[in-house]
Amino acid sequence: MIPSYQNGADLDAPSSAEVGDEIVDSVNSFIDNFVASLPRLGAAVLIFLIGWLAGRAIRRLLETLLGRKHMPSFARVMSKLAGWFVLAAFVMAGLAVAFPSVEPVDLLAGLGFFSVAVGFAFQDILENTLSGVLLLVREPFQAGDQIEVNGHEGTVDRITIRETRLRQYDGQLLVIPNRDVYKNAIRVQTNEPLRRVSFVAGVAYEDDLDGAQRAILDALSQVDAVADDPEPEALVTTLGVSTVDIEVRFWVDSAQREAKVATSDAIIAVKRALDEGGYEIPNQIVVLKAADSLRASLYDRAVSAAGSVLSE
Repeated sequence: MIPSYQNGADLDAPSSAEVGDEIVDSVNSFIDNFVASLPRLGAAVLIFLIGWLAGRAIRRLLETLLGRKHMPSFARVMSKLAGWFVLAAFVMAGLAVAFPSVEPVDLLAGLGFFSVAVGFAFQDILENTLSGVLLLVREPFQAGDQIEVNGHEGTVDRITIRETRLRQYDGQLLVIPNRDVYKNAIRVQTNEPLRRVSFVAGVAYEDDLDGAQRAILDALSQVDAVADDPEPEALVTTLGVSTVDIEVRFWVDSAQREAKVATSDAIIAVKRALDEGGYEIPNQIVVLKAADSLRASLYDRAVSAAGSVLSE
């Protein structure tokens, strides 16, 4: 009797015993390969550990050395980047030891592809990081400087790898992404020890302008916060409607509070000197033109609620 197709298929199929033997062989092979790779895995873990310790040591050493010549933010960020670079090098070496079949060129190629993917995924973070590094390298300002950037003013608290922390003059903390700082104009108010401030003092047309200028300069010389070099100036700048305007310019400490206090003291001293010298500071002249409704009301003529003169 000829066997059926199903019976022929059953003869060709592996038996349960053969399947069990293949599974056992696979498990034994995996165990043997794992046991054989244990020394390599142990060496890789040891390399990772050494890299982590070396990265921390390099970071602390560079932070100490760089802190002697640069601001703390620069030393902190650069030492951190150096520590990460050392750790990445040891990780690459550990992977090469753990997987000897993988060529270093393949690891570098994979790292390059991974870097491109990370660059697209974390574009904003990387842009802020690069901007922070450039700010720290160029050092347009340092922690403690008073700056204005993108309409914000305050004292630089610190520069991190991703943002610049600005302590505003009212005490509030403002965190600005480094890319916004790097891409915009920065006014560093405390770049120099002194800065010039000014205000306008107006005197009457009948007053002696030369005498008023001398009185102003004498008053400024009595204010301790006003610098003698460069010398203060009192320059006639405008012939106004009711006054001749004199621009008073002088140099003070560049810090915000000191400049405000010095300006206040100078204005008080100049006002007192002009008063004592008999120089008039006239009020603004205002010309009033009477409307027809006002003239009509003065002569007892009828005026509407809207102000129009009613005909008799």
